[in-house]
Amino acid sequence: MPTTQTFDYDSAAEGSPAAREIRELVRYRDLVLLLVARLIKNRYKRSVLGVLWTLLNPLLNMAILAIVFSSIFQSNLSHYPVYLLSALIAWTFFSQTTTYSAGSFLSGGSLLKRIYLPRTAFTVAAVLNGLVNLAISVVPLVLIMIAVGHPLHPTWWFVPIAAVLLAIFALGVALVVSVLALYFADVVEMYQILAQTWFYMTPIIFPAEILPARFQWLIKINPMHYLIDLFRRPIYDGVIPDWTTIVVGAVCSFVMLAVGWWAFTSKANEFAYRI
Repeated sequence: MPTTQTFDYDSAAEGSPAAREIRELVRYRDLVLLLVARLIKNRYKRSVLGVLWTLLNPLLNMAILAIVFSSIFQSNLSHYPVYLLSALIAWTFFSQTTTYSAGSFLSGGSLLKRIYLPRTAFTVAAVLNGLVNLAISVVPLVLIMIAVGHPLHPTWWFVPIAAVLLAIFALGVALVVSVLALYFADVVEMYQILAQTWFYMTPIIFPAEILPARFQWLIKINPMHYLIDLFRRPIYDGVIPDWTTIVVGAVCSFVMLAVGWWAFTSKANEFAYRI
């Protein structure tokens, strides 16, 4: 009599959900790149100005803020538009990416019911798309620097490193916001208000030194202070940030990513029922 062979399935063999999601994301990397290309096409095909809007948007924001605040900080900061724009484009990347990723996950999540793809694919694609827009936004910054006579320092080589750390932090925040948005419908709107408040609490339009000593602790516990500093100092000051800023910025980024990745992947099995 032939014997039947049985196989015992061990779910633990696949590892934790977080590790499994990483493997699947690498496996479906081509699909993630297609999502990035789709986001870029959708962003610009509906715009009359197309890519030009990505160049004009930070310039218009900078012009408004520079007119309002230049009279206050001009005496302390030379070439204030460069000081402002070098931080503003980094913040715009963070704010738009984290806000848009939650919306794109909710709107594109219906695909999860029809085909299999890594749950983090939409969020990762949104962050990669944001990096493309960030690179484009550097063009008007360079033009402003040339126009006002601000030197293009050789320390620009550090800017991509700062952008990667900022993207890692943004990915972690985006994953947390995406998870919360599945359970609470108003999270995206609430996060936009929080992000606006966060903007004014971060030294972007003003130097941190002008705050009274009793408020300096608010700067020190703000992770975006370190990440903005990593991005701006090589551009504006022409120096590589000190090791304390680099280490704190890197730790904040990877800790936020770990928290976001764990929170997102631990709830991944519930997404199909909530989207």
